[in-house]
Amino acid sequence: MQYRSTRNNTEPVGASDAIMQGLAPDGGLYIPESFPSLIHLPYGEISSYAELAYEVLAPFFEGDELLADLAEICVEAFDFPVPLHPLSDEAMVLELFWGPTAAFKDFGARFLASSMERILAKRGEQLTILVATSGDTGGAVAAAFAGKQRIKVKVLYPKGRVSARQQQQLTCWGGNIEAYEVDGSFDDCQRMVKEAFMDTGLSMAHNLSSANSINLGRLLPQSVYYVYASQLYNGAYGKRPTIIIPSGNVGNATAAYWALTMGAPIKEIALAVNENRTIVDYLESGTYAGRASVQTLANAMDVGAPSNMERLFALYPTDEMRASLKAWSVSDEAIRETIGEVYRESGYILCPHTATAERVRRDHFAGEGAIIVSTAHPAKFEETVEPLIGATVEVPPQLAALLDKRSEYQSIEADYHLLFG
Repeated sequence: MQYRSTRNNTEPVGASDAIMQGLAPDGGLYIPESFPSLIHLPYGEISSYAELAYEVLAPFFEGDELLADLAEICVEAFDFPVPLHPLSDEAMVLELFWGPTAAFKDFGARFLASSMERILAKRGEQLTILVATSGDTGGAVAAAFAGKQRIKVKVLYPKGRVSARQQQQLTCWGGNIEAYEVDGSFDDCQRMVKEAFMDTGLSMAHNLSSANSINLGRLLPQSVYYVYASQLYNGAYGKRPTIIIPSGNVGNATAAYWALTMGAPIKEIALAVNENRTIVDYLESGTYAGRASVQTLANAMDVGAPSNMERLFALYPTDEMRASLKAWSVSDEAIRETIGEVYRESGYILCPHTATAERVRRDHFAGEGAIIVSTAHPAKFEETVEPLIGATVEVPPQLAALLDKRSEYQSIEADYHLLFG
């Protein structure tokens, strides 16, 4: 399997090279030259999530140096539960927050860390990873890469725009993990990372790579849980579900579209965004234009120029894209209302991001078979959630362990050169 840039101005590479480079030399994002079919999957013979992950991902590593290690990587990365929780009639919640940092980013980050460590050992190389985060990505990457050999990680997050518990997860590691509080927005952090990559001398001197959702090694494993969830749902209800995804940088949604392209039993995909309406405005106007992000309660989705739209534009021609993509914007007020409504009705607690998906389901897919994607544990947003439900959110053990650690970070301006002083 080979991978090409979305901009088609560079030679295709294998999976390991695409993972290690992060961004293609022409500034584009790596995408598969073709997608394998899921017809080959022996669902009845698969006994674990890690085994399913291997079966789904193996064709993407055909002919690559990592193929022999892939089964071990999957067992190492996916060692936590992936439950589907019933919410109402034919509506389920895919809980992706049972990993070490209580967020869906653990899936991609742990797979990426295990893959990179093995590639570097084979090649005898060192690596510096830059990761911009609007909330959960950096914590998951830091946890996944902490203590990994041959790898240094620099995490950038926007000052004042992550929750207290998210910041603790970003800054509690030390060792090979360095945290930077940037005086700016997530888009500034993301711009700094891209500028550092495009600085050829700097990039080569530090052997830079990325662990953001621009990295192929993040998206491939994320496609697995859409195969998993849709197959379980289809088996239980005898029909394909609509998947509703809280979306910021659109990596999670892109992974779902890749699963659909491979043949996962998904009826359709809907994106729930917050008041950063870039995608919604594109669908309404036909003109795509990134813009500055605005701050919302669903802070991990505060993205005004989502990078992975480039991958979706590569997957679908423009007219087909607007026909295939559905997205709705959810206000902070609607997020608050939804968290309260769901708790009063069922006792189930949503994080602000998951609440955007449930709001879209209630407003546009009520009564239909649907899976809403829960991207983070509500305990990470207790300052928002607890007043709305009038109760304390229990902190899961994996998150509690991180809250007791010492925090270390540097405050810098939005200039990528300051990362290498």
